[in-house]
Amino acid sequence: MHKLHFSGEPVPDCVLNDIQTLNKLSSQQFSELTGIIFRFITEPTESERLLGQLGQFAAQHGMSPGPLKNIVKSILLIPTGALKRNLTADHVKTDFVTLGLSEEKAGCFADQWKLNSVVLSRLAVGQTLTVNQLVDMEWKFGVTAGSSELQKVGSVFLQLKLVIKKGNKSENVYMELTLPQFYNFLHEMEQAKTSLECFS
Repeated sequence: MHKLHFSGEPVPDCVLNDIQTLNKLSSQQFSELTGIIFRFITEPTESERLLGQLGQFAAQHGMSPGPLKNIVKSILLIPTGALKRNLTADHVKTDFVTLGLSEEKAGCFADQWKLNSVVLSRLAVGQTLTVNQLVDMEWKFGVTAGSSELQKVGSVFLQLKLVIKKGNKSENVYMELTLPQFYNFLHEMEQAKTSLECFS
């Protein structure tokens, strides 16, 4: 098997079997299932809603809901990995074909990926930024008045206290920067802000 773009490692056999099962769906059934999956990915909602939609889909097409849930779990591996690695629709299509999905169905999924690419990018950025959210920051400037090293006397430094939200807890992170380090840090924050404004 060729190297997969969305994952650095081979997928379990059960995923390959689930992808083969997708080939048995008609084009219309696959398109409908793809729509359900993309609604779930692009409108982050409770998993109960997804399970309800899958239950309706299974009943409508005379399928068993249990295996269908497993198939959807396998499918979701690809877009989840693709979002983490910022993959294009062509990469997603190639990965599906590599896993054994027909060209037509892989193309259908890739088309949906293209249609939703802007929303998917925003979601990926949003998830990345909320992992460690900066809640508060305090700083103090200081000047070294005395030191055993003569060249450090009179040098300016900055002490930072960052309050970072990690899940449900807040954590204090302390840093001390020299003036050149501070300016470098400030420059990187401005670049990050500019990059984020491109997505909003």
